[in-house]
Amino acid sequence: MAMIYRALLLVGIVLTARLCACKAHGGVGVGDGFSVELIHRDSVKSPYHDPALSAHDRVLAAVRRSTARAAALARSYTGSGVVSEVVEKPFESLMVVNVGTPPTRMLAIVDTGSNLLWLKCKPRTAATKCKPRTAAAPPSTMFDPSSSSTFDPVPCYFDACHALKGASCDASLGCKYHISYLDGTQTRGLLSTETFTFNSVPGGQPTVHVPKVNFGCSKSWKGTFAADGIVGLGPGNGSLIGQLGIGTTLGRRFSYCMVPYYVENASSALNFGARAAVTEPGAATTALIRNKAGAQRYTIVLESVKVGNSSFEHLSNVIVDSGSVLTFLDKGLIDPIVEELRRRIGLPTVKSPSRLLQLCYGVSTFAQKYLFETRVPDMTLYLAVFGEAVTLKVDNTFAEVREGIMCFAMVPVTKERPVAVLGHITQQNMHVGYDLDKGTVTFAPADCARSYNSWFKKSDP
Repeated sequence: MAMIYRALLLVGIVLTARLCACKAHGGVGVGDGFSVELIHRDSVKSPYHDPALSAHDRVLAAVRRSTARAAALARSYTGSGVVSEVVEKPFESLMVVNVGTPPTRMLAIVDTGSNLLWLKCKPRTAATKCKPRTAAAPPSTMFDPSSSSTFDPVPCYFDACHALKGASCDASLGCKYHISYLDGTQTRGLLSTETFTFNSVPGGQPTVHVPKVNFGCSKSWKGTFAADGIVGLGPGNGSLIGQLGIGTTLGRRFSYCMVPYYVENASSALNFGARAAVTEPGAATTALIRNKAGAQRYTIVLESVKVGNSSFEHLSNVIVDSGSVLTFLDKGLIDPIVEELRRRIGLPTVKSPSRLLQLCYGVSTFAQKYLFETRVPDMTLYLAVFGEAVTLKVDNTFAEVREGIMCFAMVPVTKERPVAVLGHITQQNMHVGYDLDKGTVTFAPADCARSYNSWFKKSDP
C-alpha cells in the first residue's frame, strides 16, 4: 500500500515555477552564498520584546499565538479571496534588510508562509499623503524613496504588476496594491524596484548587493505594526527567494537553523545560495507538493510516525511553517501518539497551563526532569515519496511552558484549524533547507547555536 501511495504522490509532485514575475539582476558578489541573522521576536533586538515576561511566559505566549497562526494558515490554504497568507502577530522571526542607495536599515518580519516583500515608506509626493502610523503604533523606520538614487516604480504593463493579487493601475502613479491581512491589518502602496543589501556579518558592513528587487513600498497601513515590513520567503514567484534565484548564482535556495527557546543570548541563522545546502549527517529529504492554494505553501507528505518501536500510519499533507510554534497533526494520528507516550513515560501527569496542550508533566526538581527526559522515547517522522525519516528528540517534542511543567508540543487539528503544520519546536536544532529548483526540503539534526557561529565565521571578509 505504501508503494501505491508513493506512486500516486510522485504523479502529483510539481517543481515550483521557474518564471519569476520580478527579477534580481546579476553582478552580485555572492560567492558560496551568504548568511544573515535570524532574530527571534522575543529577543532584546526585537521591537516585540517584552522584558516583563519570563522565559516560560514567552514560550506560553508563543503557544497561544500558534492557534491564531494555524487558523490563518487554514483559511489561506483553502483559498478565500484576495487575502495575504501571513498574519501580523502570529510570527516568530525577523531579519535586517538594507534598502536603497544609500541603504536604509530596516527590521522586517520573516515569513515562509507569504510571498510579498513590502516595507514602510515615507510619502514621496504631496499626492500620496497618508497617515503612516497611528498614535497607538510603536515607532519604526520608514524608507524614503526620494533619498535613494536606485528607486523606481513598477510600470502597470510589467508582468510583476499583473501577477500581484490586489494590484490596480494608475497612469500617473504606476502599479498600486491593497492587501488585507487575516487579522484585519491592511497595507497599500506602490510596487517598486530597489537595490537590497544584506549584512553577512551581524553589525558589519553590507556585503551583498542585489539590484532591481521588486518590493511593495507601503504608503499606509492599518494596525499596530511594530516591524518595518515583511520579507516573504514563500515559494511564490514574487517572494525574496524567488527573486534571488533569477539572474544570480544563488539559485532558489535558503535554509535556517533555529536555536531552541531555552537557549538565551544565541541567534539563529538564515542562509542563502550554496550556504543553504544541508550536508549534516542524518539528513532526510522529501518532495514539496502542490496544495489547494497552489504554490503558496511549503507542503510535504507525512506517511507515518514511530514512537519508540510502535508505528502509526496516517498519510497526510503537512505544511512546514517556521512561524507556527506548535506542530498540528490529524487527530487520528495525535491521539494514539499521546496514549503511547503516556504509557511509555509512565509518570504522573499535571494540569496543563493551556487547554490546547494535552499531555504535561511536572519537572520542578533536577531529579524529576532527568527521569522525565530519560523516559521520553524518540519520535520518528517517515516522509513520503523518498521514504526518508526525521528523528525527533525530547527537545523537538516537549517544551517547558511553565517553570517546572513540560508539555507535549504537538496538538490535533480542529475544525477551526483543519490544516496540519510542522512547527518551530519540532524544527528547532535542525538545519532545514529548501531547494525550489529541485522541489525538495531537507531536515538534518544540528547544534544551531554552534552552527550560527560557524556560518558567520565563514562570512568574515
